[in-house]
Amino acid sequence: MGWVDRFSLAGKVALVTGASSGIGAEISRVFTEADAKVIATGQSIERLNKLKEEIGCEIFTANIASSEGCEQLISKVNASNRQIDILVNSAGVALVGPVLDYSVEDWDRTMAINLRAPFLLAKGLAPGMIAAKAGKIINISSQTGVIALEDHVAYATSKGGLNALTKSLMVEFAPHNIQVNAICPTVVMTEMGRKVWSSLEKSAPMIAATPLGRFGEPVEVADMALYLASPASDLVNGSIMMIEGGYSSV
Repeated sequence: MGWVDRFSLAGKVALVTGASSGIGAEISRVFTEADAKVIATGQSIERLNKLKEEIGCEIFTANIASSEGCEQLISKVNASNRQIDILVNSAGVALVGPVLDYSVEDWDRTMAINLRAPFLLAKGLAPGMIAAKAGKIINISSQTGVIALEDHVAYATSKGGLNALTKSLMVEFAPHNIQVNAICPTVVMTEMGRKVWSSLEKSAPMIAATPLGRFGEPVEVADMALYLASPASDLVNGSIMMIEGGYSSV
């Protein structure tokens, strides 16, 4: 197998959550370029339709903030008779603020989307991967799941939990030839990233503390996801992949 084939997703079906914008949309584009059949999911049918027109993916609307929404998405996938080879848990929410002012509602919503949904989707789709004796689960986490960041109490907690979930799923699924890994990016300049980090007063200290001196772009996360989804990474399992310009190393 040549190097092009090792990074190819030909013949694979990938389910990508949070694909109506940002990192999820970019992962859908890159996976399509690598010849995967992509099922893009999200809440905005308008944005999903635009993505479908652009890359020719299949689309499912889903609200995974509730357990019922996750179950409905799994039911849609099962009803489509599609065997999911790759699950990318990219949907996420960043509701930031200081601890003393933080609401229980924002905490619960953050945990539901960032942590509970990846658990439920992995649990619901793993049986098909186990039957196929192969699969890839990729969780889009964050450097805040590893290092502390002011005003990110719920977000950081959810991503730290997601990293722990990644390792726990790996232990149970590895005997079935399923690889489970997480990607922990720095701030990525998506719509959500710009909303939180557009202020120079807020972003400048973070950039100054990053050896590469910049934030990330969605395609850089998508390229790492491609590696983890492809045969090139078949020995990579339970890894927390830091792509944050060296921030956590200094």
